[in-house]
Amino acid sequence: MNLLRSVFDKEKILNRVSQLKKQQEDSNFWQNGELVLKVGKELKALESKIEKLNKLENSVSDLKTICQLIEISSEEESKEFFQELTSRLKEVENEVEKTKLETLLVGKYDSNNAILTIHSGAGGTEAQDWVSMLFRMYDRYCEKEEYKVSILNILDGDEAGIKSITFLVEGENAYGFLKCEKGVHRLVRISPFDSNARRHTSFASVEVVPEITNSDEIIIRSEDLKIDTYRSSGAGGQHVNKTERAIRITHIPTGIVVACQTERSQIQNRETCMKMLMSKLVEKKEEEELAKLNDIKGELKKIEWGSQIRSYVFHPYTMVKDHRTNYETSDIISVMDGEIEPFIADYLKKSVSNAAK
Repeated sequence: MNLLRSVFDKEKILNRVSQLKKQQEDSNFWQNGELVLKVGKELKALESKIEKLNKLENSVSDLKTICQLIEISSEEESKEFFQELTSRLKEVENEVEKTKLETLLVGKYDSNNAILTIHSGAGGTEAQDWVSMLFRMYDRYCEKEEYKVSILNILDGDEAGIKSITFLVEGENAYGFLKCEKGVHRLVRISPFDSNARRHTSFASVEVVPEITNSDEIIIRSEDLKIDTYRSSGAGGQHVNKTERAIRITHIPTGIVVACQTERSQIQNRETCMKMLMSKLVEKKEEEELAKLNDIKGELKKIEWGSQIRSYVFHPYTMVKDHRTNYETSDIISVMDGEIEPFIADYLKKSVSNAAK
């Protein structure tokens, strides 16, 4: 129980919840829309933490009950209870570990939704197929974490796969966890597109930004925007290609380009594009400030050999290795099925450890 209390200070959280609810009772509170959203978001996050802590406490209480049953049961019954205890204990350990990880998410936008963009790099069709494999990996991960995935923009490959894809991940702490995936991902395998069955190396970059709907720090002027419309591509029926509802916005001062084609109307696509642009501009500002403080360059490197953050090797052996932390596993099939939490956990732990030095 002390372990659980070390993860969350329940009394402190309850006091903060009480303060926020009192704030909501103020007669002038609901007149400030921005404050309403801010307080509501914090309140939801705190209540979620309390719910998780209560669940963990109940699980620990159940474990104690099973231990008591083992003591008073027959030898045969105690074996069954012991098996249940072992299984339940593993579940609780996993939940405690995940809850502890959440305490490492102290970034300004860690609780936000995340917008991911995967671009194919060196490797042609093979690299475009690699983008589709990575998207499937993240989609499976999000499914396990009960995150909602919505594709915002997609550019199909020339022969197979995907040239680039942008998608929104909605859920608690989505950005906090998925920000660990930013960088270049390298694939080594026998290419199914090579008739001579030779080994190929391909690259794809993953960009991750928090979804930010509004920020006082960023002002987007209409004269700084170049807005283009075009016909949507990909799946969606005949209507997709009949109207120019897809939107591409270029922010002229920075050169940042965002696009959306999956909403039902041009207006909705434009609204989504503006959210994406706001998110990228805020991230750019954060990175520039960080670079000034630490005299370093941004993390996203050129999409080529030697710049990868993680390698996925299918041949001549199987291995997935994160080059930032040296964490690795030979179970590449599970990783491609979305089991990337160990990589994220190791990266978060070592990032906090390095920051403390």
